[in-house]
Amino acid sequence: MDLIININKPSGISSLQAVTKVKRIFGVRKAGHTGTLDPLATGVLLVCLGEATKVSRFFLDMDKKYRARVKLGERTDTCDAEGRVVERKDASSVTEDQLVKVVKMFEGEITQRPPMYSAVKVHGERLYKLARKGIEIDRPERRVRVYDLKVTATQLPYFDMEVSCSKGTYIRTLCDDIGVVLGPGAHLVALERSAVGFFDIANAVSLSELGSDVFQAVCKKAFYSLDEALSELKELVLEQNDYEKAKNGVAIKSLNSNDLALGSFVRMKSPSGQLFGIGTVDKGYVRVERILNL
Repeated sequence: MDLIININKPSGISSLQAVTKVKRIFGVRKAGHTGTLDPLATGVLLVCLGEATKVSRFFLDMDKKYRARVKLGERTDTCDAEGRVVERKDASSVTEDQLVKVVKMFEGEITQRPPMYSAVKVHGERLYKLARKGIEIDRPERRVRVYDLKVTATQLPYFDMEVSCSKGTYIRTLCDDIGVVLGPGAHLVALERSAVGFFDIANAVSLSELGSDVFQAVCKKAFYSLDEALSELKELVLEQNDYEKAKNGVAIKSLNSNDLALGSFVRMKSPSGQLFGIGTVDKGYVRVERILNL
């Protein structure tokens, strides 16, 4: 079974636990996901089965969309509701106009420092492991892009916002930074990832639906072949001679590669149009990145 499944992860379990449940449902040995969601968060989690685990990296660069609920007046050590409150301030003076103005300040290219309670590695060590020991270290800042950010509802001290952003954006950190600029602090209360690239929450399937007797009828929209899931990559259909070389890992010359962006990835296909690998475009060549046994 070689598929990508668009799962609507429930709150309260880790991404790894969600993958384990999918493995049990389908009785497969190889499975993985394409980008962690915190246990608190819900929404789109792409789970790869079988040969699809070889292409998970190609989904990591996709842009993301989120819906977040934020509480003003409290900062936590994790920047979300699962953490320990480390600071409380009166937020009653914050107006909706101030809130909207400050939130809009975070659109565009911004700098973030990853939270200590995160899976980011610094000097080979996961930050959350250090945080659990009470150790805090300096974390290098990273630049991310917020394409669109808007307040969608307010019931102060709570407010809701929608975020469209690049990979690597921490919504928890975004909430904390907004709270600092506003003054009273803030933390993330609830989070839903509503889209990863073209994979949308509207087409996601719950774990309970996956485990039902009628899952095939209910969940068909959430299942993607590797070719469908990678459809944003340009395809390169090879002639038989080049196909024989490429499926053995040999870089091939390609006239068509001159029309492709240097360093971009392509779906490599047999003369009959069957996907068999992912290639990287070099100058005048396509180098085999991954061979898929489909």
